[in-house]
Formats: sequence, structure tokens, C-alpha cells
Amino acid sequence: MKLSPVFAETCHHYIEMIGQIDFLQKADALGVEKKGNALLVPLYDTNYLVSAEGLESENGGEITPAVQVMVCKYVLTYSPDSPPVEDRFVTYREFKDSGPLISYFTSNTNKTLESTFSGKLQLLQKKAEAIGGEVLTSKTYDLSLRFFAFPRIPVIINFNDRDDLFPAQSSILYRSTAVRYLDMECLAMTGTLLTGKLI
Repeated sequence: MKLSPVFAETCHHYIEMIGQIDFLQKADALGVEKKGNALLVPLYDTNYLVSAEGLESENGGEITPAVQVMVCKYVLTYSPDSPPVEDRFVTYREFKDSGPLISYFTSNTNKTLESTFSGKLQLLQKKAEAIGGEVLTSKTYDLSLRFFAFPRIPVIINFNDRDDLFPAQSSILYRSTAVRYLDMECLAMTGTLLTGKLI
């Protein structure tokens, strides 16, 4: 997919905004470390260095504009003055402003996982563990996995494999407090990024 110049422009704008704030003082609130004049921000299994000069991958790899936007928004969005949010696990659909993106999210996450891993539960677990996923104990699901999109944004995948009566079913849960750290578009992108890493 060819990304529009507007997307790249947005990334540049966010870096400028980061340079205009005391972003280093956000380290504790974001659950990240300071490294010199940068923040070390993990996004799933990759660490990124964020500074006023720009964004770079700790391993030197190329960073897609979508990832740049997600990482920058994680640094920019949180404010200690944000209103408190009840802390519970919710589906993406339950977020107040998710409406326009629900179809996109479902098609590119749950439905993709269901079609890819139906009858392949062990493969899903193996791929999840390879990118830092943790298997949770569950009496309800065949496989329950926890990842961290960002340190303050855990992501749960609950998966029931197909059986004689029902097809495979996947659901993704976020903490309701995720809205304090990312907007709905970026939150949806954390789901599609995770799905892409798994399939």
C-alpha cells in the first residue's frame, strides 16, 4: 500500500510537536525509560528512540509511517490533566469514539485471526510467544494471550478454536484507560499491527 504524502507530513508534524514539549518528564507516566535525550518506547517486540530530532528504531530497522504515528501519539497524547477513566477490559467497539473504525478493526483483526488460525491453536500460541505474548490461564477460552502494544496498553486476545458446532472465534480486549494514551485511529492500528505480526 502506498502511503500518501499527508501521512509522512503528519509524522514530521508530530516530531516537531514533541520537540516543543518537555517530553522526557512523561517517562514515568508512559512506563518508558529515558536514554540520554530520548525516550525508549517499546511497541510490541521493537524498541524505538523518540527525541526532538526524530524517531529511530533501536535495532536500526526501517520504521513505517504508521508506526511513527503510533509511537509519536503515545508520547504526545497522555496528559495528567485528562479526566479519570474507569479501569476495566473492553472490546474496541465499546470505546466511545470507535464507531467509524469498528468495521475496519474487526475485518483486519478478529476475522483475520479466525480465518488464519482456525484449527491451528498451537501455531497461534507459538507465534504469539515469539513476539513476547504471554499465555494466560483461562477456563473460558481455548487460548488467552496478553501482549503490550505500549507499556500502558496491554492487549488481550481470547481465542476459541473451531469445533463440531461453532467456527473459530477471536476477540481482542483493551484496558478502557487506553484512551488516555492513544486516539481511536492509533488504537485500531495497534490491533492491526499485532495481527500482522502473528499471521
